Amino acid sequence: MTNQMGLKIQDVTHRFGQMEAVRDVTLSVPPGEIHCLLGPSGSGKSTLLRIISGLLRQHHGTVSIGDAVVSDASKHQLAEHRPVGFVFQDYALFPHLSVLRNVLFGMPARWSQASRERARQLLADVGLEKHLQSMPHTLSGGEQQRVALARAMARTPDVMLLDEPFSGLDVELRNDVRETTLRVLRASNVSTVMVTHDPAEAMSCADRVSVMHRGQIVQTDQPHDIYGDPVDDRIARSFGLVNLVSFVERDGRRMTPFGEWTRGERRPHEQQDRLFVRPEELSVGPPIDGEPQYDLIGVSLEGATVIYEVRGDDTRSIYVRSLATEPRIESERVSVRLR
Repeated sequence: MTNQMGLKIQDVTHRFGQMEAVRDVTLSVPPGEIHCLLGPSGSGKSTLLRIISGLLRQHHGTVSIGDAVVSDASKHQLAEHRPVGFVFQDYALFPHLSVLRNVLFGMPARWSQASRERARQLLADVGLEKHLQSMPHTLSGGEQQRVALARAMARTPDVMLLDEPFSGLDVELRNDVRETTLRVLRASNVSTVMVTHDPAEAMSCADRVSVMHRGQIVQTDQPHDIYGDPVDDRIARSFGLVNLVSFVERDGRRMTPFGEWTRGERRPHEQQDRLFVRPEELSVGPPIDGEPQYDLIGVSLEGATVIYEVRGDDTRSIYVRSLATEPRIESERVSVRLR
């Protein structure tokens, strides 16, 4: 790999007929970064991935890998000539080739001894050294995914693209395969772009996340910043329960119904006098004299945590998350405070 600058996308637009599937997208992914594109179906994630790979040519904008422009108004490098590895959602293994031959297929000198040794090492890296001669149909879904990853890495790519690579796996297997995949990608120092529609997956995998909506990137940030400081309601709610809490400024202090906000700067809601507050940033307890009291509407156990739904005089629900090991609140009236 010769990539020193990573992947750069500048002002990329692509249309299908009159519909703009991707609009004015600018994005950079340095070497070693795992970058997730997050959004619902039809938001442009997979289209952008195909543009990066060379399977689609954008109508406007520039795609660069390292210090080389691979696609712009005057040139378009074909997918097979780009230093890009691609792991498809359905893995796309060759059913008539063994595991070893699937990995060798992507190498320029595929039958050389050096290529065979590299293929064996790649398969060992993903825990499949005992399956070199196995056929794809004899493997589990997780094993097939790891073969697809090894095959994509065989080209020593500068950029790795993954299109919802874990969506077809059950939860336990998904976690195991995801851990292996991330370990291999981080060790390779490759620029990685992964598409997902699962916010939890983006949070656990990515160094940075770009949220897409209707062909545009609406926010790019580290996962904890997108979760804690989203730019709008849609992003806030896509990452789980969130409370919209009013505040007033007093001598430079933000005062809410649940106490003073002391967690540092957070962008205000578009209404300017509201803040996004996550349920775990609140605590619930027995009623306190002289403080607002709320009706306890519901209690939901979510494994390690408990969600309390409370409601005040304005009839809006407020959600509070506590550890399941904390004492359960049984009273019908409760107080709520910022943690």
